[in-house]
Amino acid sequence: MENELFYEFSVDNEIIMERFSLCRERLDEMKDEHLALDKNSSFDAYFHAMTEFLLMVLDNYDFIQEGGLDKAELSELKKRNHELYQDILPENYEKSYGNPTFAVAQLGEDYGKLLSVLCFELRSIIRAAFENNLFFIVIRLELFIEIFGAFLSDDKNGGTTKPAAIRDTIYWFLSDYTEDERISRFAAMVDGDRNFVREAILSSDFSDVRYLYKFGEYITENEIRMAQHLNSLSQEEIDRMAFTFTEGYRIGFEVTNKDITKKKTAAIYYELGFERVVKKAIENFEKIDLKTTLMIIAGSLFTSDGSARRGASYGAIPNKQFDYDHKDDIGLFLDANLITRKLEAARAAGERYKDKARLFGGPAVIETFGEKPFSPVPNKDAVHLTKEQQKALTDYKSQNSIIMNEYIIMKERSFTIISFPKTEIGDNFEEIFNETVRINTLDYKLYQTIQQKIIDALDEAEYVIIKGMGDNRTVMKVMLHELKDPSKETNFENCVADVNIPVGEVFTSPVLTGTEGTLHVSGVYLEGLFFKNLEIGFKDGFITSYKCTNFDSEEENFKYIKENILFNHDTLPIGEFAIGTNTTAYVVARKFGIEDKLPILIAEKTGPHFAVGDTCYTYDEDNETFNPDGKSIIARDNEWSIKRKTEPDKAYFNCHTDITLPYDELGEISAVRKDGSSVTIIKDGRFVLEGTEELNRPMDECAHS
Repeated sequence: MENELFYEFSVDNEIIMERFSLCRERLDEMKDEHLALDKNSSFDAYFHAMTEFLLMVLDNYDFIQEGGLDKAELSELKKRNHELYQDILPENYEKSYGNPTFAVAQLGEDYGKLLSVLCFELRSIIRAAFENNLFFIVIRLELFIEIFGAFLSDDKNGGTTKPAAIRDTIYWFLSDYTEDERISRFAAMVDGDRNFVREAILSSDFSDVRYLYKFGEYITENEIRMAQHLNSLSQEEIDRMAFTFTEGYRIGFEVTNKDITKKKTAAIYYELGFERVVKKAIENFEKIDLKTTLMIIAGSLFTSDGSARRGASYGAIPNKQFDYDHKDDIGLFLDANLITRKLEAARAAGERYKDKARLFGGPAVIETFGEKPFSPVPNKDAVHLTKEQQKALTDYKSQNSIIMNEYIIMKERSFTIISFPKTEIGDNFEEIFNETVRINTLDYKLYQTIQQKIIDALDEAEYVIIKGMGDNRTVMKVMLHELKDPSKETNFENCVADVNIPVGEVFTSPVLTGTEGTLHVSGVYLEGLFFKNLEIGFKDGFITSYKCTNFDSEEENFKYIKENILFNHDTLPIGEFAIGTNTTAYVVARKFGIEDKLPILIAEKTGPHFAVGDTCYTYDEDNETFNPDGKSIIARDNEWSIKRKTEPDKAYFNCHTDITLPYDELGEISAVRKDGSSVTIIKDGRFVLEGTEELNRPMDECAHS
């Protein structure tokens, strides 16, 4: 069948090749065609700009097919890479059609939004060109040519194509190809037999940084410097970094009593520049009979929210404001029928790869930190979801998760995450990098012993009190589950270096009823976005109010939090309460002044943190988990997540955002027993519980250095 060939994305498919040739011919003709009417001159400028861009991408496609990536000088590769992304770079964004503000100014509000969205979608052709995926190139070229053809025809008849016609054309493009796109992405994750990124890594000579341009991602000096830095390390150092990473993945299965031998694939997500470590990780996984998948996904309307950075590997982000401006583009098209198509596509992908999906072990993620902090600028000309669409998209994500869990059984899979600094973190990058490696390889046995003392104290408590100090306004009461048999049960997981590297936290899923108060942090970065004076109120475990001071307008602040912390839910529960114990990471951050640049993976270990959204045990609640002391961790559900047994479509929010209160803003953490007596664990930013004094040593050494 024709679609069968589409799913395999074969460049030998004669039909695709014929369609591709026709598109190229038409684009070449369009260079010399113009809309005649003066009133359509602004549209003529748009279509010619897009035509020039597409022809440039096709020129690069030819260059790749002719072996240019291997033969060209580094200077030419840099030049070509820059040209592919130059129109959306910050210095050019003011006059880019990718900028909704510019597009609206040139084309009018209705046309501008639609054609800026089209510009965003067409940019995904870059990724397809480097992967030699002609099918995904062709369908987008045909979309563009069809819309231009409509303008050309109407122009000849003395008119202008209506916005509704453009919208309908893009809508049916989405509807027609949603299944193909979804199957492609799912296959890239679970099918270890074919993988463009992995093969590019395994075949590369890392001493020649030209290899970085094989992937089609935007490359800056940061990616080049990272690759060069890793090249300067000994093989022993690379092996140690990769071993910490892959061993954490293996241990994640072990400590949760899951059988890793039943799995055959693991997905590696990383940022370009780390290929030397990734190659060793691929080899390590192969030794335990796991093939690896690595995928790079271009931003597209098909990713629902316009963002492809999560759940994939990627290079430098050309312009975060561009990504932010287009995160809600689907809002121009989202309706009940399209959501139904998306869910049907999810089911089709699962069915097509159900055998391989059952063998998928989960993600292994290398995160980076240290880039220049980004605080987005609200753009009134960008697409914004209506309240109805926000709810519909939230419901879709819930239904999608349920479908995916039928094929990738969450309670049978695991994951691991590790972080390293980017070169742009500062002039002392190498020192920070070495300190991060040290943090990632701390003695987990020492932390395990100390953390057990904290857990023992917490397990005596009915609830925990957390208070800020100084200007911090935090006052929180966190209720704990009742232990029916304290000799065999515990509320808190003793987290060392397995799924969440580095070591350093004890965490639980609180009881929602009675959990209340105010959480305040003076400044925090969440998913790369800065929140100033973030304050969230809770009642019975759910968010009741929130505010920050990022923008002058209270309305903008409210919207900013709702979109990027609540993910458009009306409220979220506290899914996790944890006490971070990694004072070494805390001191390193203060020493180098990088507190605001730490990833949440490390930041969450540098003080208590609260996660809003789902619990840490989402889709894994029925899998009994034990601490090293043999006690069963019973706090795997809360009053909301237990709905999974009766109303599974309502049980999960499909988000989990950690918000950390750093030690220097922390006045007290005390565990309060039923009789009203209490034991203090942290006082004025210092560990005071007997047996935890060792955790203060890094801070003492820093104070006296």
